[in-house]
Amino acid sequence: MPVSPATGAAEHALAAAPAAGTAPAAASGDTAKRPPAAERVYTHVKEAVLHRRYEGGMLLTEGELAEAVGVSRTPVREALLRLEAEGLLKLYPKKGALVLPVAAQEITDVVETRLLVEEHAVRKTSVPVRTELIARLEELLQEQRTHAAGGDLAAFASSDRCFHAEIVKATGNAILTRLYDQLRDRQLRMGVAVMHAHPDRIAKNITEHTEIMEALRAGDADAAADAVHQHVTWVGHLVHGDVR
Repeated sequence: MPVSPATGAAEHALAAAPAAGTAPAAASGDTAKRPPAAERVYTHVKEAVLHRRYEGGMLLTEGELAEAVGVSRTPVREALLRLEAEGLLKLYPKKGALVLPVAAQEITDVVETRLLVEEHAVRKTSVPVRTELIARLEELLQEQRTHAAGGDLAAFASSDRCFHAEIVKATGNAILTRLYDQLRDRQLRMGVAVMHAHPDRIAKNITEHTEIMEALRAGDADAAADAVHQHVTWVGHLVHGDVR
């Protein structure tokens, strides 16, 4: 079984990562409102993987996760099976769950899909100019500046993803929007990882988002599509070692 050196850090990360979905002990009436145990484990592990608290190559054990979230092992198994089906983990009986690293081919596939969807989206939403969309993009850009100033990379990556999702949503094509939503987890995980490795990309992302927004404000479909193409393809360049 492939076990990374990162395995040894699992216990520390498990202790440091907050148990998503859990709440402080409360009066008996509040306990019933908590999500099911398996859902709490699922949320805890998934958020930790997406935000790099559990990094690729780390081995997670049922016992450690059960203790971290405050549940028995049975819901842990249910949650891990669900996460394995989503491609985030690989289960090894009696040993644990290995957090799978993001493969270069996966990043290439995501970039290709994003280009197909997002270039079409900006062309469709540039004419006529959509004032509500522009206002929403301005809000998200301000969020990104705030997160960048505070050094909150996970929140920045989430707002970054929302910026692009709002443009796709504005096409009014529900099928396209659902297709794009399927990329969410991969976008967040890749975004956080790259921001950690290349913090200079944060300021560049804000600049490039502004260029996309201004092209949409001007109703310039070609400029908007070009700006999206340049912005999204940097991930592809990164995969092949051509970082900018």
